Amino acid sequence: MLDLNDVLVFARVVEAGSFTAAARLLGMPKTTVSRRVAALERAVGVRLLQRTTRSLGLTDAGRLYYEQAGQALRTVEEANRRLAEARAEPSGTIRISAPVGFGGYLTATVLDFLAAYPKTRVELLLTDDRLNLIETGIDLAFRTGVLPDSTLIARRLGSTHRVLCASPDYLARRGTPASPADLAGHDCVIAGRSAAGASWVLEGPQGQETVTVSGRFAANEMQVVAAGSIAGHGIALLPSGIAEARIRDGRLLRVLADYTTAAGGIHVVYPSSRHLSPLVKAFIELAAERMRAREAGGQPPVRSSLVTAPSTR
Repeated sequence: MLDLNDVLVFARVVEAGSFTAAARLLGMPKTTVSRRVAALERAVGVRLLQRTTRSLGLTDAGRLYYEQAGQALRTVEEANRRLAEARAEPSGTIRISAPVGFGGYLTATVLDFLAAYPKTRVELLLTDDRLNLIETGIDLAFRTGVLPDSTLIARRLGSTHRVLCASPDYLARRGTPASPADLAGHDCVIAGRSAAGASWVLEGPQGQETVTVSGRFAANEMQVVAAGSIAGHGIALLPSGIAEARIRDGRLLRVLADYTTAAGGIHVVYPSSRHLSPLVKAFIELAAERMRAREAGGQPPVRSSLVTAPSTR
């Protein structure tokens, strides 16, 4: 009967180039290595190695056998590696980058992740700059919209859109717009560099409509735009994730509820050259779970009370 351990020893002899080097690699006597290779040759009924006093080489049959058996061994080794990773408790430091406006969404995910996996650390960098992940040592980044960098591996987690909002005080003073065209007569809080004007492209019952808006306040960070609208400085076009909490607590009201922007993708990206560790995989899965719950209209499960770390025994 064929012994797979003999196959492994044979492959290591080929890779090491000699019985002596293979014995050192495997941690067994040279005589044992030689005996196992001989046993394999008897089992398959053909000579695999050509031995001389000075050299060791593969026969034609040995070369063919190594190519096939070597691939099978690599498959088994990869399966063992993946199984070990699946059983391993995530540990270590994970560095994450995300747009500034995405911080509110990620906060609960990060806190639940830390509670679920006590051996982890999270370093969260919020920036609207698209960083080079390899140069900055970032393990994964959250990005929205178009992903121009094809060198990154991307996984789509969900989608986002923007909604029109204003404070109750502003609407009481200035009235509520009845159509997108009415926005041109209102103060708007602009997400951008200039308060002089911007074009908002809205999707509504009549299809796509574009309106030019202006106001007294502009900012290039969405949390600040939301704060400006809450303070009564005008109507804002906010990401739904930022708007939801402020609408729930009454600080903002939806305006033109039938109109939103086209949905854009929310992706998590990581360098293709970097092995995806159990730590990174665990965070991505938790973020994906939260996004699925959010899009389904439910509350994300509290992972800290549901997840227990695998046994390390």
